[in-house]
Amino acid sequence: MEVTFRPLVASDWPAVAEIYRQGIESGNATFETEVPEWESWDAARHPDCRIVAELDGEVAGYAGLSPVSSRCVYGGVCEVMIYIAESARGKGVGGKLLRHLVAGTEALGIWTLQAGIFPENKASIRIFGKAGFKILGTHERLGRFHDGRWRDVVMMERRSEVVGVD
Repeated sequence: MEVTFRPLVASDWPAVAEIYRQGIESGNATFETEVPEWESWDAARHPDCRIVAELDGEVAGYAGLSPVSSRCVYGGVCEVMIYIAESARGKGVGGKLLRHLVAGTEALGIWTLQAGIFPENKASIRIFGKAGFKILGTHERLGRFHDGRWRDVVMMERRSEVVGVD
């Protein structure tokens, strides 16, 4: 099994949307309840560092960035999203994809990456930790899940050791 990476393009949306749907249905990936249309997803994401991971020629996961603010002072700070297809989970795709994303962000001059992960998603917390993310704390009862339960979110951050160190 070889994992390869390439830029995510609009024609990948059906596969990406399916992986996102799987994440929604897992109950431990996002507060979202519906897969957005391509145009909405595209408009909310940083135009660079949209990556598809392919496993044996099939889309197995994707990663992207969302700006945390429109203010220029936060231009090097982005929130990370990474989703792995059910069929590819536990095969090392997530860790490889996240490391590939981190390298790409540093090439773009991004100095801080943030992630919010449900505490029940221990696999993601472990993968992000191995990629250099540190746990900053837990936002308790940050939001209500679609079934009405309050959910906590573990906040993680990675500061580049290359960009913004001066």
